[in-house]
Amino acid sequence: MAFKRNTRIISDIGSTSMTDLVFLLLIFFLITSTLVNPNALKLLLPKSTGQVSAKATVSVSVKDWGNDIYTYHINGNEEAIPFTEVEDELVGLLQNEEEPTFSIYSDESVPVGEIVVIMNIAKRNHYKVILATQPE
Repeated sequence: MAFKRNTRIISDIGSTSMTDLVFLLLIFFLITSTLVNPNALKLLLPKSTGQVSAKATVSVSVKDWGNDIYTYHINGNEEAIPFTEVEDELVGLLQNEEEPTFSIYSDESVPVGEIVVIMNIAKRNHYKVILATQPE
């Protein structure tokens, strides 16, 4: 009597878990890529050929609304803060930094005097300042 075995080894690999993993990674990278944008305000930065490689941990944005109306934003926050609170915010954010540095983002139409006022805040508190520009 010859008995035949009806069992067969199945060599298929289940791909369901692999597609789930790829889908989760895709969602993760989509979410993290939207959080990377440091400057959410749309500003027309001045052009420059000299670029600095230093990294600032805090940014101050100055937006010109016309008629000598300027708004100040810390770290690209869309909610404007009054100029009288800018220095207190910067001191609070940079107090634990080893080399406190912040960058200034301003529209092309903002007068130099408004930028110099923010630079004076840096001078009073011994901070380094980077003026953000677009490459030419």
